[in-house]
Amino acid sequence: MLREFVETVFHADYIVWSYLNVRWHNELGDTIMPFLRNQWFWAPLYLFLLVFTTRTYGKYGWIWCGAFLITFGLSDQISASVLKPLFGRVRPCNDPAFAQFVHIIVPCGGGKSFPSSHATNHFALAVFSALTLGHHARWIWPVAILWAASVAYAQVYVGVHYPLDVFCGGLLGMGIGWLTGKAFNKQIPLHTKQPSSAS
Repeated sequence: MLREFVETVFHADYIVWSYLNVRWHNELGDTIMPFLRNQWFWAPLYLFLLVFTTRTYGKYGWIWCGAFLITFGLSDQISASVLKPLFGRVRPCNDPAFAQFVHIIVPCGGGKSFPSSHATNHFALAVFSALTLGHHARWIWPVAILWAASVAYAQVYVGVHYPLDVFCGGLLGMGIGWLTGKAFNKQIPLHTKQPSSAS
């Protein structure tokens, strides 16, 4: 029963992948998607968060930046150093079975595929940021999740991951971001540290 369930899940994964990567690519997507999954493309966002939190909350903002980096470090180490070697799934762009089908538009790399570290890291950072800064505006939550989801989708589109890789990576990242965000809010609730009280 379990084996049949696993086989069904992987079969569905391959079918969804065939649509997202092979059938639904176009010139616009081929231009945009490599940027969306590139960490340097988002450097202005990270710089904005650094400036915003430190100018708004002073020393508490610097602590927030440290917690942001810790969240990234945890998600990256758990996904890349623990789970990827454990599961050892080959990337679609490195799988001989899909060599003639895969639409690869970025360097494939030699790492493993499951879970996607890009998806894990970005969902962890998105949830952490939304939990700790969400008191500023309600739109922070949907924007943060959309940001992470766009990165995850791009990983499938460019041919370096399967949908299951980014889906499970996203769930893992949300769990990590939830834990670090809750821990941060318990120790330093930023909604009580208004600009006038920051030091």
